[in-house]
Amino acid sequence: MQSRTNRALWGSEKICRNLCIRGEFGVSKGATRLEDLAKLAGVSISTASRALNDSPAVNKRTKQLIWKLAREMDYPFRRYMPAGPIGAEATIAIVTPRPQGRGSSMSDPFFLELLAGVGEAARERGCDVILSHIAPTNYDDLSEAMTTSRAEGVIFLGQSSLHAAFNRLAETENRFVVWGAQLPDQNYCSVGSDNVMGGRRATLHLQRLGRKRIVFLGDTEAPEAMQRHRGYLDALEHAKLGVDPDLIVPAHFEVESAEAAVDSLIHNGITFDGVVAASDLIALGAIRALKHAGLSVPGDVSVMGFDNVPFSRYASPALSTIAQDTTKAGKLMVSKLLDSGERASRSERVPTDLIIRESCGG
Repeated sequence: MQSRTNRALWGSEKICRNLCIRGEFGVSKGATRLEDLAKLAGVSISTASRALNDSPAVNKRTKQLIWKLAREMDYPFRRYMPAGPIGAEATIAIVTPRPQGRGSSMSDPFFLELLAGVGEAARERGCDVILSHIAPTNYDDLSEAMTTSRAEGVIFLGQSSLHAAFNRLAETENRFVVWGAQLPDQNYCSVGSDNVMGGRRATLHLQRLGRKRIVFLGDTEAPEAMQRHRGYLDALEHAKLGVDPDLIVPAHFEVESAEAAVDSLIHNGITFDGVVAASDLIALGAIRALKHAGLSVPGDVSVMGFDNVPFSRYASPALSTIAQDTTKAGKLMVSKLLDSGERASRSERVPTDLIIRESCGG
């Protein structure tokens, strides 16, 4: 019964859209009334009103249909939404895909920094921000995140393994931007850091300090970590150090995973004098393992992180790292959702900076 209802609703949507195009309802964009919207959707005026107010008395599929039609017909349905405390100019939804190679993104310190960057940028533009409970893992989930939101746009904080799915979503949607790497054949707008240059600078800095056996510690499959790994390989080639597969060590974006990985490295008798970690959390795990093994940082092993989260400067020793500008990233993502023009739809990279503290020794 439910599936027949859903098919009827989506069939109704298609019919309504065609009728609108032909003008058979006599409705033009920008002049749509609530009565017109109800007629287009094939529901009563009271149902349309309740759907626009996100009433639990209206099922999700009906809401999706009415919100979609309202957007297509430039219907100002925000006036039917519950008013914010100061009357927001727009609403931006934040969705976090299931992280690839990370633990819970909600507890990741860098995620919190990025979320703050988006929040501050939205506040400057007079916008509200809502954090969605949806954690997409495939195209259907991404589509669900778009169609169940009445927000003006969606920011996906993370790319995970969804590159192909985002490309597919971009065929029908342009109200979203993704925090993540820029990848080949990309058809959607993304904002992210220059991860390749960050990995390269971290590795070359340790090489200049005289380190010759440098470990790359982290995931090499997640898009951003993969680019940091590429920067590491570029630096080794530039410095003519050669690549030792034993020194490329997988680790999730968690302290415990990194600590276990470095413990195993030491236990297996593999010598090294430097670590380039794919994140600050991974770097802290490496430092813990090195200290437990009786090795000094940076005396025996220099360690570089990536992210420059707030606690990195308070670690012992204070952590050298690659900084990502989350403030600038937040402003870019918000502006790409709210502004128009060629630049707004173009992917952009945020520069990274080398932050030298105690853990690398110079």
